Amino acid sequence: MTPSDPTALGLPHREPFIFVDEVLALAPGESAECRKVFPPDEPFFRGHFPGDPLVPGVILAEALAQTAGLAAGQPGKAFRLSAIRGMKFLKAVRPNDEIRLWAKKLAVVGGLWQFETTARVAGEIVADGVVILSEAPAAA
Repeated sequence: MTPSDPTALGLPHREPFIFVDEVLALAPGESAECRKVFPPDEPFFRGHFPGDPLVPGVILAEALAQTAGLAAGQPGKAFRLSAIRGMKFLKAVRPNDEIRLWAKKLAVVGGLWQFETTARVAGEIVADGVVILSEAPAAA
């Protein structure tokens, strides 16, 4: 698959709360690989942390959840983040770092979708953990 706009592939998020720039690979219902670069003028860098800007872990976790939502990719279904398990932040992520986001389905039980997720910068793991999405009614 060629790089694609995540909103064209069903990601319901919009600015200022979309944390996936492009979809690099997608196997609907199974896995996704995405890319994100946070420019230095992102407002959160002014306070996190002045003089030593870092991408907040909660933003990385949301980017991984959005990647998992793309991986779930079920026509007519929407997903909401329901749980985060064992998320670890192993290295700092800085402005202009290219982050590769990966999500792979582990299981589906009822309306809960469990994904193994990993974020890498320059090939090194910067965050990983499990996110659980719940099926929600699709927006009209």
